[in-house]
Amino acid sequence: MIDVRKVLVERQAGHAEGTLLVRECLVWLLLVGVTGQVGCGAASELVFINTSFENACPLHWETDKEGVIHIHLVYDQERGSTNRANGHWFFQLQAVPGARLTVVLHNLENIYNGRKGAPSEKGCLSFVSEDGKVWRPIHLETTQGRGLRFTVTVSTGSLYVARLEPYRLSDLEKMIARIRRSPLVRVTKIGATVQGRDLEMIRVGDAGAPCRVLLRGRAHPWEAGGNWAIQGLIDRLLKGDADAARFLERYCLYVMPMANKDGVVHGRTRFNQLGADLNRKWGQPADAAIAPENAALEGWLTRMIDRGTAPHLVIDLHNDSFGQLHVTRLDIGLQDYLKRMDVFEAMLRKHTWFTEGSVGSGRRVGTIEEGLVERFGIDACVLELHDTWIAGLNDTPSAKHWELFGAQLAEALYRYFAEALQSKKP
Repeated sequence: MIDVRKVLVERQAGHAEGTLLVRECLVWLLLVGVTGQVGCGAASELVFINTSFENACPLHWETDKEGVIHIHLVYDQERGSTNRANGHWFFQLQAVPGARLTVVLHNLENIYNGRKGAPSEKGCLSFVSEDGKVWRPIHLETTQGRGLRFTVTVSTGSLYVARLEPYRLSDLEKMIARIRRSPLVRVTKIGATVQGRDLEMIRVGDAGAPCRVLLRGRAHPWEAGGNWAIQGLIDRLLKGDADAARFLERYCLYVMPMANKDGVVHGRTRFNQLGADLNRKWGQPADAAIAPENAALEGWLTRMIDRGTAPHLVIDLHNDSFGQLHVTRLDIGLQDYLKRMDVFEAMLRKHTWFTEGSVGSGRRVGTIEEGLVERFGIDACVLELHDTWIAGLNDTPSAKHWELFGAQLAEALYRYFAEALQSKKP
């Protein structure tokens, strides 16, 4: 068989023999059904960039005369605004085994609330894996053209590259299949996404428990950390030990695990399939035609309120590069709410690896915590999990670290309900 790597090296050296062998090599590649892109000038050892799998991102690419691979990510756009977003990438590099590839990611100048952004001057964290299961972090450097650049060795002939350690719809389905056998678990369909995928509400514990907490994950498709944390919390509550029994004696957990399923499947960044941001416009009733995912959650909340079983706390899980707790500070007499959020922050600091603190402002453009507090009188917050560095662990984020946070959250919630609700007994 032709040594493809040797042929490409010879071509780079300009050997006449290499030129002849390149023709043979190209014929061989066509015969085995491999497609590649090689720019004019220096040869690239890249064969293909695969995006044919679940949660892969849309993109196109080209190779320049130095052999650098330029990947152009495809923005997703917000309905009725100039906002656009690219924060998710997930693709597989297929190359000559042992190839060392330099890649630049483009189209990262997002527009958010009318302002154009760019990658941090300090660069960005990403993750790579040969098998899509075991991941390791790499650092991406910011280029002068506001792209992100990295170099990797494709030792086995293929390498997955992802913004965060992926949590896909299939991972959620596996978890649900595993936990729904428990008598402590009930899974109920509460609606469907734009493309008709079922939206579940998972209950863990006794609906008659004194306290109730609701977690929502994946309003923004790229933010996989929330799903890992949810999985860690559910597994901790179902562990079957004395502590799990103690937790569930005090509170019942409700979870909407993956609000933006369509976006997750299609490898999108922020919006649903009709351009709706599921963490916006909570100051008004959800539009079921444009944001059926929010309408489903709002309908469930309304039914719970009507039955007198509204959640005492709602936590919306996200990822960003700050990792803070967001609370609303509307000037509508929220002193008691803010005191309870101070208690929740203290419990997070004491019982989990969270250290970053809380922020908030008078008006947060219709985010979920603002809408639930103002419209429904429900305590709510947005918890951002840091996408680059976990100060409390002195380590880069990973699935196991986010699952650990979820497991630790079980104790934090227990302590929160013990302290914060003494004067507001359910």
